[in-house]
Amino acid sequence: MQVWLDCRHQNEPASMIDGVDFHLSQDNSPGPLINVDNQEGQNQARALIGSADWLIIEMADWVMIPLENLVAAADGGPTKIAACINSIEQAQGAAHALQIGVDALIIKDQNKMLEAALIAKSQRFENTISESQSIDKNHGELTKIKITEVKNGGVGDRVCLDLTSLLEIGEGLLIGSSSASMVLVHGETLQSEFVPTRPFRVNAGAVHGYVLMADGSTQYLSELKAGDLLRVQSANGEWRSASLGRVKIERRPLILLRWIDENDNEAQALFQQAETVRLVDISSLPKSITEITIGQKLLAWSEQGARHIGSKVNMKIEER
Repeated sequence: MQVWLDCRHQNEPASMIDGVDFHLSQDNSPGPLINVDNQEGQNQARALIGSADWLIIEMADWVMIPLENLVAAADGGPTKIAACINSIEQAQGAAHALQIGVDALIIKDQNKMLEAALIAKSQRFENTISESQSIDKNHGELTKIKITEVKNGGVGDRVCLDLTSLLEIGEGLLIGSSSASMVLVHGETLQSEFVPTRPFRVNAGAVHGYVLMADGSTQYLSELKAGDLLRVQSANGEWRSASLGRVKIERRPLILLRWIDENDNEAQALFQQAETVRLVDISSLPKSITEITIGQKLLAWSEQGARHIGSKVNMKIEER
């Protein structure tokens, strides 16, 4: 997806801005501009799909349905759709319309809208990665850990993360007290005789823990908020991004797990003591945390180095 700057009503000539691919002006408009404020405008635009290279769509009263109709009509064909946007909500809506999105976002106010448009563009890239089920080698692949200690962790505040998309069996989040070693915590997708499934939820553990984000950074569980993009990891090594819809923090009894990874590094994490909290063993099978014993081998993720405010840095750090 491209991001354009609308220079039609500006006196100064268009100049390239970092991250913006093209500038829309009176002289270089790649296609007809159509005002889709009513059914007549939508019909006019639909009639041009297939014959025009680009359609520039503008709406005084910005609504999603006409834009979705045009995206659907143009999907798979030679005509590309560019939408003029004026808000963050419009950027998100146009970029992800029908899970396809427009081909370009056109912004009028560079200062207010450029960041929102580029965020929407980056999210489209992340969705492409998830659809192709690619693995980012820079983030590291899943590895094995061996549990060395299981003990009572007292009572503390634990975090449940509710995503805005459904999890499959075998998927979860990477959680740990150390940013260099995280264990795969399975989503609540399995049936239980005691509670219903919550296929959008991961019971992620104590508030101090780290979670791996979609961009490869880490963040404290206590700092997460709705809209954050998390890395949903599958036991088969594939991953995708998913938005966070809600954070639930409640006081619960905890279990402390310590482990050692394949590089003999020690790490630990605290999780709620509950049968529905599951990690994933090396056979890719979910294992209730109440059944985990010393010597158990589990799937995890690890890296060398340290983190500062979630970003990887080349320094030595010790976490116990």
